[in-house]
Amino acid sequence: MTTHEHSQPGISMADKIAQIDRICGEARILPVITIAREEDILPLADALAAGGLKTLEITLRSEHGLKAIRMLREQRPELCIGAGTVLDRAMLKAVEAAGAQFIVTPGCTQDILEAGVESALPLLPGISSASEIMMGYALGYRRFKLFPAEISGGVAAIKAFGGPFGEVRFCPTGGVNESNLKSYMSQPNVMCVGGTWMFNSEWVKNRDWARIQACSAEALALLD
Repeated sequence: MTTHEHSQPGISMADKIAQIDRICGEARILPVITIAREEDILPLADALAAGGLKTLEITLRSEHGLKAIRMLREQRPELCIGAGTVLDRAMLKAVEAAGAQFIVTPGCTQDILEAGVESALPLLPGISSASEIMMGYALGYRRFKLFPAEISGGVAAIKAFGGPFGEVRFCPTGGVNESNLKSYMSQPNVMCVGGTWMFNSEWVKNRDWARIQACSAEALALLD
């Protein structure tokens, strides 16, 4: 299969790489959100957005994921809503139907990579090795999520991947927090980071939206 063989008409891999660059460039920090309670969907998104984090990855790790994507796309159209923890074609189709604007996977299989080529939405595949990068590279992918970032080598791995994969850029996720955020973002091949530290699960449980807003703003301020 060639890179563009199954692409949607008019939406090349180059177009989708440009979309990922714009989404990640504007986000800088991508909150990776698993919704535990349906009533938290809007106030959590509002708190993060008030702190400056307006691009959100809603995972399918809970039963509320698809509903959260649909609700946010309908009721918060000013936000950019992606779908995370997409594991197979069926989940990819479901998040497309829910209105997701981009798709993130925790790892990659040949099938999910090919589904991403076929999709009209940009896909950010998860990788943790050079071999997985090469699988995606062969299909035209140049943007990846390094996951789980810290236990997959962290900043040192990002630097090492920069040698053989000069065109590739990463969104490290997994173990990224306020203490290592700047180290990751200072790497020329890092376009944004994903994380959860700015909305601690206890704060969400206790509906401490003001604290989440403040922590989001503090996280972004570290990058200024």
